[in-house]
Amino acid sequence: MGTTELERVPEPKHRHLKTVLSEALDSEFSVGEILPNERELAARFGVARATLRQALEQLELEGRLQRRRGVGTTVAPPRVGVDVSPTQHSWPGENGEAWITADCSRIVPPPSAARLLDLPPGEPAEAVRRTRMTHGQSVATEILYVPAASLAAGWDEAGPEGAERGRAVLRELQHFERGGQDRAVELGSARSEDARQLDRLPGAPVLIVTTRYFADGRTVAASVATYRADTCRLTFGNQGGVSLLAG
Repeated sequence: MGTTELERVPEPKHRHLKTVLSEALDSEFSVGEILPNERELAARFGVARATLRQALEQLELEGRLQRRRGVGTTVAPPRVGVDVSPTQHSWPGENGEAWITADCSRIVPPPSAARLLDLPPGEPAEAVRRTRMTHGQSVATEILYVPAASLAAGWDEAGPEGAERGRAVLRELQHFERGGQDRAVELGSARSEDARQLDRLPGAPVLIVTTRYFADGRTVAASVATYRADTCRLTFGNQGGVSLLAG
């Protein structure tokens, strides 16, 4: 299709180009195949590179394409199911959980996390870093913040390090009588560290799921989880709850 023909299309060029590209992905490319570079694609379809980028970004958001560091733009595999509804993710560290503990350290949480925990500025908390794997690929990364008040009186600040420390923190949370949670979801951009763990490029679209866990009338932990936006879709349950499903 050339420039003249695209100019006669009533809808925005990048939307029509997205449809054309999607058809080409179905008929000409296989999963994992690397697409030609932007210059070649723009020449093939007779469009400006800015128009092409808009179309490619939309296809990435829909999960048809993925940009991989050091590789380029490839045809994405079929989406995998990732259930993060409260029924499947009700309490950190419970049996059968899909999260893998990677590290833990004592830090001063960023202001946004401190507000979630009702912590005064400068007060430290344990930061448990976890990843979620589905069918062999990382679909989410998380930092779970646990304040000192949620740990036993004899908690040893100079105790184990790394993943072992993180698992010990999670065990401490099992002592609470669970009082529920609240959750918020927003669209964001992947930070450098999150992008590296998720095999994405910095700035790639992500879903940020923020959860507060309650017990004994207070917030005992808060998590900030970053999900690949190309693997998730939102669904709303009959009871007004929100669950996130990929696939």
